[in-house]
Amino acid sequence: MSVLSGKKILLGISGGIAAYKTANLVRLFIKAGAQVQVVMSPASLHFVTPLTLATLSKKPVYSTFYNEEESTGEWNNHVELGLWADLMLIAPATANTLSKMANGNCDNLLIATYLSAKCPVYFAPAMDLDMYKHPSTLDSFHKLKSFGNIIIPAETGELASGLSGEGRMAEPENIIAFLENDVLEKLPLKGKKILVTAGPTYEAIDPVRFIGNHSSGKMGFDIANQAANKGAEVILISGPTHFKIDNPLINLVRVTSAQEMYDACHTYYDKVDVAIAAAAVADYKPKNVAHQKIKKNDATFTIELAKTKDILASLGTIKKNQFLIGFALETENEIEHAKLKIQKKNLDLIVLNSLNDEGAGFGKSTNKVTFIDKNFQIEPMDLKSKEAVALDIINKIIQHYDA
Repeated sequence: MSVLSGKKILLGISGGIAAYKTANLVRLFIKAGAQVQVVMSPASLHFVTPLTLATLSKKPVYSTFYNEEESTGEWNNHVELGLWADLMLIAPATANTLSKMANGNCDNLLIATYLSAKCPVYFAPAMDLDMYKHPSTLDSFHKLKSFGNIIIPAETGELASGLSGEGRMAEPENIIAFLENDVLEKLPLKGKKILVTAGPTYEAIDPVRFIGNHSSGKMGFDIANQAANKGAEVILISGPTHFKIDNPLINLVRVTSAQEMYDACHTYYDKVDVAIAAAAVADYKPKNVAHQKIKKNDATFTIELAKTKDILASLGTIKKNQFLIGFALETENEIEHAKLKIQKKNLDLIVLNSLNDEGAGFGKSTNKVTFIDKNFQIEPMDLKSKEAVALDIINKIIQHYDA
C-alpha cells in the first residue's frame, strides 16, 4: 500500500503541453488510494479536458470562481479547497504560473487556491530549455523554496520546441515516487522498527480440536497499519485471523500457538525499538496433545492443562531500550491489576480494557481504553473505533520519542 493511500491531493494544472500527462497522473494517484481534486488554470483547458480528469478523479473539476453559465450565486471556494488537502501538487507548473505563485499575482482560481493552501505544496516545472534557465524562472524557484514549497525537478529530454534539454516535466510515475519518498521521509516514525502481536492463539487438544478465545485480531492489525502509516517498519506476529495486510512496511508473521508466538517474538525483539503486545495469548494449553482425533466415548472428558510461557513478562525481563506496551483485559479492580502488571512485567505503558465498559472487548469494532504509564499516570479515553484507538497508541509512541 502506498503512503499516499487515504491522502487528499489537490492537483493544480497550468497551461502547458505537459498537461496531457495529468490524466495518467490522476489515474496513478487513484491507484495509490488517494483522493484527487483537480483545479485547472483557464489556459490549461486548451490542453486537456475537465471531463477526462473528472471521470478519472470521480470529482468535479474546477477552473473558475463561479459557474458563468448559471446565475445561482454559488462559487468555488478556494479557501475550502486549500484547507481540504493533505498536499497540493502543481503540475505542470509553467513559467507564468510559477511567477504568479512567487509574486502573489492572483488572477485565477488555481493561484487563489495555492495562496489559501495550508498543506505542503509541491510543484513540477515544465517549460522550454531557455525558459527553465532564465534568471526570472530561477528567481521564482528560489522564492517558492523560501516559502517552503518543494520542487520536483524537471527532467532532460525532448521538448515541445524540438530542442532537447532540461525543462521536461517529470514523468507521472516519477512524480508519484518523489511524493511517496518525500512523505515517507517526513513521517514521525521513519527509521523505527515496531513489533506488534495480534489475534488469539490456538492450543491443540488433538489434530482437529483446540483451546482458543474470541479475539478477532482487529486491534493488533489496526495498530500495525497505523504504525506503518506513520513511517515505521512493522513486524506483525499474528495468531489465526482472517485479516490480511497489503502495506509493504508490514512484515506479517503468522503463528498458531502461544509457543510459536513466543519464539517469533524472541526472534525479532532485539531488533526493534517498540513492542506492542496486543495478542490475546492463551494462559494455558493441554499438557498432553493427542496424535489422533479423540473419540467421543465417555460421558465426561478431562483435559489436564499446563501454563503457557508469559510472552510479555519474558520481553520485559530482557528489555534494553525498547518501549514496551502491554494490554490488560480486566473485569474487576481494573486499575490496580493494571498497575501490578506494569511492575511485574517491566512495562512502559499499559492499555487497559474493561469488559464492564459497553462497546469494549472481543469481536467489536469499537474499544474503550485507559492508558497507564510506568509512573502510574492514568488517562481514560472515550469510546472510539479501534482504528482511532490504534492511532492514540501510536501517538503515545511518537510522544515518547519527541520527549
